Amino acid sequence: MTKEEYDLNGNGQIDMDEREIMLEDRRRQMEDADHKRDAQLRMTWFALSGMLAYPLLIVLASFLNLQQAADLLADIAAVYVVAVSGVTAAYFGFSNMTGGK
Repeated sequence: MTKEEYDLNGNGQIDMDEREIMLEDRRRQMEDADHKRDAQLRMTWFALSGMLAYPLLIVLASFLNLQQAADLLADIAAVYVVAVSGVTAAYFGFSNMTGGK
């Protein structure tokens, strides 16, 4: 927002009350951006953890003599890896784009 948008009484100056509103608005914007980055980072770590755990699930299913489950998990592994890789690439790509500003 521009300073003119915070000039609520239209006198051309930012008064003390308007300054407090402006600072509170900026603080909230920074907190929102921080929460967004944290959520994206948690989502990426969760996706990567799942990608690492996926082969273990296939091995565990085979070990427990659940061959059909192991086969089904192995059949969709390629799609899962591509999807998680896309999520991770999008996170790092968008983080890089906004990091330069």
